[in-house]
Amino acid sequence: MCGMPQQPPVRSSAARPSRPDASMSLITNVMDHSLDDGYAEAAARKRAQGQDGGMPKTLRARLGLAGGLVLAALVVTVGAAQARVTAPVVAKERQELIDRVDRETAAADKLETNVDKLRDDVSARQRAALKESGGSGQADLVDVLSGATAVHGPGVKLVVNDAKEASSGGDAGNPRETSGFSDTGRVRDHDMQRVVNGLWASGAEAVSINGQRLTALSAIRAAGDAILVDNRPLVPPYTVLAVGDGARLGSRFQDSPDGLYLHALEENFDIRATISTESDVRLPAAPSVIVRTAQPYTEKTEKGTS
Repeated sequence: MCGMPQQPPVRSSAARPSRPDASMSLITNVMDHSLDDGYAEAAARKRAQGQDGGMPKTLRARLGLAGGLVLAALVVTVGAAQARVTAPVVAKERQELIDRVDRETAAADKLETNVDKLRDDVSARQRAALKESGGSGQADLVDVLSGATAVHGPGVKLVVNDAKEASSGGDAGNPRETSGFSDTGRVRDHDMQRVVNGLWASGAEAVSINGQRLTALSAIRAAGDAILVDNRPLVPPYTVLAVGDGARLGSRFQDSPDGLYLHALEENFDIRATISTESDVRLPAAPSVIVRTAQPYTEKTEKGTS
């Protein structure tokens, strides 16, 4: 028996049980040491030196702290009181402004309605006066040229539209050198002015844009990127109808300087334009006819002028 080697004792794993939170050592360390060691040492050093960091020890320091707290409380109290006092005043003034705006808006709407009624009445009386003037050929011509009555007949249809790639803004770095507006491929009021003037010069008897009848006193202007005709905004594409000798009117316009200008816009800025001859185009009457000089029509007036 003495010749057999001694085996080392086997240690049982049950002798040292592992902690249930062994896999959570990092979280356990944080929980056990919530305060950094450096902070703990600094706090212990202050306590050893008699500096506990609490309330001030001297009477003067305590009075200063109390005075600061009283001053802060006073400022907060005064601010709250002022806010409470001024809040109703501000709310009252705001409501008064709102009521005033509402009253003025209602008054402006009423005046605008009255203006529209009076304008319609004046236009009706003007048309009636033209019809009562005898129905002569000259009166009918004046009636058509002034835009006081709707017309229809042969003519041309010209559709002008922005380029497909037209941007909504503008590129101030690339202006059209001769026209003074941005190179964005958009139709401008200057373009439509030249188109309309070219049609008049080519022999058009009546012209309209997007249903808006033009007269000798009509204005084509711009407001931002919008084109206005007699202060009414238009939306592209711009459909221009002109009554006249259809084929001849279209040919003369395309050969005119304004027609060549429109063609140049197509070539250089990709503005789209199409023109076609129509057998019958219909134009409405102008919304209102402005009379600069007028006198009542009587037989004595006719004899005097003859």
